[in-house]
Amino acid sequence: MASSVAVLAGALSTAMFAVSTMPMIVKALRTRDLSSYSGGNLILSNVGNLFYAVYVLSLPIGPAWALYGFNLVVSATMLALWVSYKVTHARSTERSTSTGSRRFA
Repeated sequence: MASSVAVLAGALSTAMFAVSTMPMIVKALRTRDLSSYSGGNLILSNVGNLFYAVYVLSLPIGPAWALYGFNLVVSATMLALWVSYKVTHARSTERSTSTGSRRFA
């Protein structure tokens, strides 16, 4: 009985985490504006997920695996979008700077 309560609590917390994270993911995918995100935090989250895999993979399949898998995908996606945003933003800034300097030269 206690085991089933623990699994139910794990399943509920996993669902709540996923639902609470979805607006952030949807907004990032929709707007492609990740200027407010910290690259250091995104990198540490992904590195932490790699270390956490050692623990999660030692557990039986259950809610912890689902939460870890969701968190792994979200963290990796957000990091990829952030890097893409930085590269795109740097290119557009470089173009506008070079175009602007020609006008006034």
